[in-house]
Amino acid sequence: MGKEMRLDKYLADMGKGTRSQIKEAARKGRIQINGEITKKADTKVNVETDTIVYDGSVVSYVTMEYYMLNKPQGVVSATEDHKYQTVIDLIDGKNRKDLFPVGRLDIDTEGLLLITNDGPLAHRLLAPKKHVDKIYYAVCEGHVPDSTVLEFADGILLPDGLKCLPASLEILNKTEDEGRKITEIKLTIREGKFHQVKRMMEAVGCPVMFLKRLTMGPLTLDESLKPGEYRSLTEEELEWLNDL
Repeated sequence: MGKEMRLDKYLADMGKGTRSQIKEAARKGRIQINGEITKKADTKVNVETDTIVYDGSVVSYVTMEYYMLNKPQGVVSATEDHKYQTVIDLIDGKNRKDLFPVGRLDIDTEGLLLITNDGPLAHRLLAPKKHVDKIYYAVCEGHVPDSTVLEFADGILLPDGLKCLPASLEILNKTEDEGRKITEIKLTIREGKFHQVKRMMEAVGCPVMFLKRLTMGPLTLDESLKPGEYRSLTEEELEWLNDL
């Protein structure tokens, strides 16, 4: 015996419209259950065994979805926004209407973002007590002093009073271009305070010019994903997340 639910809820969950729109579609004979047209939107269907066809296409019921997105700049980490495109708008292959980004990246920050509708998983990834590592690549203005490595390892105190948890700083490259000093870094933090990486680098006099998240816990950004591209998580990645 599989899970039963109303037809209108089934189709609404899969983003096929509002309950009233689905009721209207049923009345017009646009919905079939197991090959038979149904005109009642409140018909009970079996999620596991019934075949639902809406406007000629089979609609499978998906309970959970997990996507890895390489977030581009100019897109907001939100489910809806009246001014900007959201990260959810980029997931055009989605089935669920209840997807959300796990945590947020600033509008001008790129990189790894997990999109799902799995609330408990999101809570595990974001819970302060879990201290899930996140690694960022950044290009900063100025030459980051080597002493910053120890400062960050001890847990830097920011000018606004925030005492950061110990963080791991790797200085990748220091260059000078037409008199402008630039440092490339990799920074591992174990918390996710508001604008944290930017605030940490600002505190040492080397503001961030470009920021990209590379990892979040056991997830590493797929290098084949260009900014704006996404893919479903693999079984292995899901297992890693479930072990958190």
